[in-house]
Amino acid sequence: MSETLADALKRSAAEVEHAIDILLPVPDGLEARLFEAMRYATLGGGKRMRGFLVMQSAGLFGVDQNCAARVAASVEMLHAYSLVHDDLPAMDNDDLRRGKPSTHRQFDEATAILAGDALQTRAFELLAEPDTHSNPEARAELVLALAHASGARGMCGGQMMDMLGEGQVLTAEVIGRLQALKTGRLIQYSVEAGAILGRAPSHQRHLLAAYGRDVGAAFQIADDLLDVEGTAADLGKTAGKDAEQGKATMVAVLGLERARQQAEHLAAQAAAHLDSFGPAADHLRALAAFMVTRRN
Repeated sequence: MSETLADALKRSAAEVEHAIDILLPVPDGLEARLFEAMRYATLGGGKRMRGFLVMQSAGLFGVDQNCAARVAASVEMLHAYSLVHDDLPAMDNDDLRRGKPSTHRQFDEATAILAGDALQTRAFELLAEPDTHSNPEARAELVLALAHASGARGMCGGQMMDMLGEGQVLTAEVIGRLQALKTGRLIQYSVEAGAILGRAPSHQRHLLAAYGRDVGAAFQIADDLLDVEGTAADLGKTAGKDAEQGKATMVAVLGLERARQQAEHLAAQAAAHLDSFGPAADHLRALAAFMVTRRN
């Protein structure tokens, strides 16, 4: 692998950022403020890890880069919508996101709610457009898979569990399910999306789904660790809020060291799912290891 993971992440982030910029133009008229809020929430920050997963998995099957970038932009818009709503006073009430004021602080609460709503619908709109894939069956599969990952049995359901779990003593099993829904499903979708675009056979899709499931779980535990050990400057968001709000996390149940070991185990397990893909999946393997060593 001649390109380092850091270089690959940087290149992919630039490609996805460019796609979002093109796909969210600001129109004339009073609705322009809404588009400005949507762009504020999505552009100019973030690791673009979900977009990177789309681009890398699509690359395994020779998918056209422009098509992959559209799907990567879609999942980043969906993710951005969830962060905008997550930061609202009714949810986590956070004033900082990606090192700058959260959307409701930069604009106002009503605009932030509408921006989140519009980003969510734009994400699905992109998947349904013919430019994303010439095969309508592939487009329908992408829409259905994202709906499953982000709805009541995915991200939104996980957020509900997270809110109900505040101040409660939950088991590691329940927390694992909470995190799989709230964070893991969208990460898993990002990996599967490339296989859907590439019309990959079912056994390869299953392997990539297993990778996405395990790397998503490792990512969330690493996030929990960073909330305890990181600073606002490192994270670009308020640190220490999990403990302050009584959030149910693996760190709270297992302690720092056992949680770190669990994250490392999941990362190694994720990488093992990619054995049959050979060197083409080296960046995905490297990303799994990076999940548990990152500082933001």
